[in-house]
Amino acid sequence: APVIYGLEFQARALTPQTAETDAIRFLVGTQSLRYDNQIHIIDFDDENNIINKNVLLHQVGEIWHISTSPADKGVLATCYNKTSDTKVMTCAAVWRMPKELESGSHESPDDSSSNTQTLELLCHLDNTAHGNMACVMWEPMGDGKKVISLADNNILLWDLQESSDKAVLSSSAALEGKGQLKFTSGRWSPHHNCTQIATANDTTVRGWDTRSMRQIYCIENAHGQLVRDLDFNPNKQYYLASCGDDCKVKFWDTRNVTEPVKTLEEHSHWVWNVRYNHSHDQLILTGSSDSRVILSNMVSISSEPFGHMVDDDELSDQEDQHQEEKIKEPLQDSVIATYEEHEDSVYAVEWSSADPWLFASLSYDGRLVINRVPRALKYHILL
Repeated sequence: APVIYGLEFQARALTPQTAETDAIRFLVGTQSLRYDNQIHIIDFDDENNIINKNVLLHQVGEIWHISTSPADKGVLATCYNKTSDTKVMTCAAVWRMPKELESGSHESPDDSSSNTQTLELLCHLDNTAHGNMACVMWEPMGDGKKVISLADNNILLWDLQESSDKAVLSSSAALEGKGQLKFTSGRWSPHHNCTQIATANDTTVRGWDTRSMRQIYCIENAHGQLVRDLDFNPNKQYYLASCGDDCKVKFWDTRNVTEPVKTLEEHSHWVWNVRYNHSHDQLILTGSSDSRVILSNMVSISSEPFGHMVDDDELSDQEDQHQEEKIKEPLQDSVIATYEEHEDSVYAVEWSSADPWLFASLSYDGRLVINRVPRALKYHILL
């Protein structure tokens, strides 16, 4: 059964704590105009099926995006709205949480003692010259010192100095063209020695080389309407998923961008998020303004399109024949489950960094739902 946690504020920012691979932990950022904003640290206790939470104050503004260091459990970045005079600016900063909250395995405090604590500001990713920040991406396999932020039409590569309390802009690139070009989202590829990122602006998806800051591929009209999100297949280096306001999820091979490899049309409204499972790349999670979360099994384009291969030595003759037949037939792509626990737009879905079978989804009304991959499918994939 799903486990549901309600924040008393609206929310759209969710991330797993990437560096925490033992305990199941997510961070949620709130959007409140009237009150101080917060980051809720959600620890899921698997054995007892309960959630323990800690709250951090984020007093600088509404949180639009949140991401965590791949190397340091205590460090995270937020993109947030800052109002000065009459102008609203989306800024980004890197923070450290209190030492005792860094690790996800601590016992839950009883409610009376769970005081709200404050984040320590490490540094601002200064965007005064570059525009509004859309997102901050950490170098996936890195030591937590390299981050890229997207600000309006700029890609900014930052170097976080020794204790992350100073950010130096090491290189940048700008999107040139007609009109007001703005990035909506981006992902840093875990492949090619982490030298590539993909970005979305309007209906276009672009690939960039982070060493030269030059464009390496461009998928024009990747979607009929705005592209909302991207994700790279963790095991197949040229495979990229995108989703958007045309209600579609598309899968691309970036070596041949004229046509998607596959298209999913299961949602009935904007698709805000697409995420590959980190361990089993046929499992794809999507969240949409239709209030649904959909788990799909995209076996045909996964790194194991014929399922789990069995060693010949392990089989008797009779089994051998059966196995031959089985191997010829690629498994079918299908929707495994549609989750309907939300009553509002699902703005974020994320897999746990610690448990490959567990994921969280967040809707705008502040409802966080933790769900699991159906057991039957889990065993089908494992056995």
